[in-house]
Amino acid sequence: MTTQTTQILTPIQLEQKIRRIAFEIYENNFEETELVLAGIAGEGYLLAGRLAHELRHISPLTITLLQITLDKKLPQQVAIHLDAAAAAYANKAVVVVDDVLNSGRTLAFSLQPFLSVPLRRLQVAVVVDRNHKRYPVSADYIGFELSTTLTEHVEVVLSDPERVGVYLQ
Repeated sequence: MTTQTTQILTPIQLEQKIRRIAFEIYENNFEETELVLAGIAGEGYLLAGRLAHELRHISPLTITLLQITLDKKLPQQVAIHLDAAAAAYANKAVVVVDDVLNSGRTLAFSLQPFLSVPLRRLQVAVVVDRNHKRYPVSADYIGFELSTTLTEHVEVVLSDPERVGVYLQ
């Protein structure tokens, strides 16, 4: 049995969503001088890189890009790795970035490194929010809200130039 894949955001629509999220982030952080974007390894980190690119074009903010690495299948059993020391984000505004917010589990565990350090604010940005909250995590910046069944899969593709977009399987 083959799984049907439907493209729900084209490359152009995805780029528009990313640009809009960047503007929203800037609007809510315009009083800051520096902003830290911490992307979850994979498509979340690539999204953070694209947001950083947009923010550098539309704002005077100094943007620091960090990568959060964790095992998405077993985040509670593995140390969460951040590719910078706490001094890189202490007392700064931080936006944790991922591609899809499903249950909130991955994002909940990804916030761990930031909880023991004083921050000016901690926010979350995602391209797609699937509205299946099992953890008390919500996104401050959402590109596209999509109510799906638990058996459906949403894939954000940024790493493959031939397939850039958002897909539902």
